[in-house]
Amino acid sequence: MSSQAGSARARAFFGAPERWLPWALVVLALTYPFWFDVPPFSYVTLDVLGLKQDVIISMGVYVMLALGLNIVVGFAGLLDLGYVAFFALGAYTVGWFASDKFSGVSWHFASTAVEGAAGIHLNLWIVMLLLAAVIAAIAGVIIGWPTLRLRGDYLAIVTLGFGEIIPDVFRNADKLPVPTGVQWTPPFLDFSNLNLTNGVRGIRQLDRPGFGEHLDAWTAGRLPERFGPTDLEPWYFTIVVFVAVAIFVIRRLEHSKMGRAWVAVREDEVAASAMGVPLMRTKLWAYGIGAVFGGVVGAYYGSFIGSVFPTSFFFNISIIVLCMVIVGGMGNVYGVILGAVVLQYLNVAGLDKIGRAFNQAFGTNETVFAQYKFLIFGALLVTMMLLRPEGIIPSARRKAEFHEAEEEGAPPAGDLADAHREGS
Repeated sequence: MSSQAGSARARAFFGAPERWLPWALVVLALTYPFWFDVPPFSYVTLDVLGLKQDVIISMGVYVMLALGLNIVVGFAGLLDLGYVAFFALGAYTVGWFASDKFSGVSWHFASTAVEGAAGIHLNLWIVMLLLAAVIAAIAGVIIGWPTLRLRGDYLAIVTLGFGEIIPDVFRNADKLPVPTGVQWTPPFLDFSNLNLTNGVRGIRQLDRPGFGEHLDAWTAGRLPERFGPTDLEPWYFTIVVFVAVAIFVIRRLEHSKMGRAWVAVREDEVAASAMGVPLMRTKLWAYGIGAVFGGVVGAYYGSFIGSVFPTSFFFNISIIVLCMVIVGGMGNVYGVILGAVVLQYLNVAGLDKIGRAFNQAFGTNETVFAQYKFLIFGALLVTMMLLRPEGIIPSARRKAEFHEAEEEGAPPAGDLADAHREGS
């Protein structure tokens, strides 16, 4: 009896991919650095796919961004076109609190910077996990408070504006006028210029995270004192842990009371409000929590590349991340992860590999697919909207909505509700 019960449990476990697939992905991610460059695996991972560790790290960064935006767009149904603003805020947080930007002071707190270095140098784990998250969340609430009263296209236009404004602020905040005193002539305030971001020159020589010399010695270098620019394994495992924690938190939020309120607001705001869901507070929670993930991964990214520039945070990042959410499947955590992995791989390595394979197959030397990536991404998005509008791995609710609409020949329920509100 016990053997039959065990085999039944095994069939139930392996017969449901949602049970074993996450664990298989975790094992694959944790073991990847140990076998990706070992023959014969290296032929597939490096020669064919080009999956170097820096490529995987870049994919992990965009997975975090897509997971954060999925809270806003996939769960709460709020179209946000300015998500790059939180990514930039997280990166500049490292520039302010873990570099020599403010060289007029010398304040260190458990940092890995050289002792006596000028500037503010806080522990990078505090900056990434606390300060960047808090600053991004506050910015999300400040931006969301006046804008989330809007709906649909109007909300998208306003968030687009904020996404364009914040990088411009960073670009021009090298001479930020701040009041320093009072004067007897108009404008009755004395101003001086504050250099907050170094303008287009950016902030360089950012600190790198680490675990200190004691843990480095105690673990024989497995927890290094300071992450290096060439040894990418610590960076890789850090982003893997960040993604794993993000998945756990988002899954818990999805099945919480707040997650159900987000879904109710996404489906029909009028019905949700009638059932007692506080619309403004629910939307602000979605916007603020989504901003936290963008801020945290922005701080990680700034420390990883070692410098931050305003030109690194263009509007296309928001659009690419939104495409990842749509292509993967809005509202489904694993679908969003798949969309982010596929599109970012194509963005950083895949199109280049495809172009080289095309040239070798047809004997050409001029075809460079990476030059047409925006055309390819646009065509992919249009194809997905025509053939599978719910995404590659949609949530069960959205899949049912789309298929029900196709069977009945009517638009999805959300569109019907919008049409009803517009008609009334």
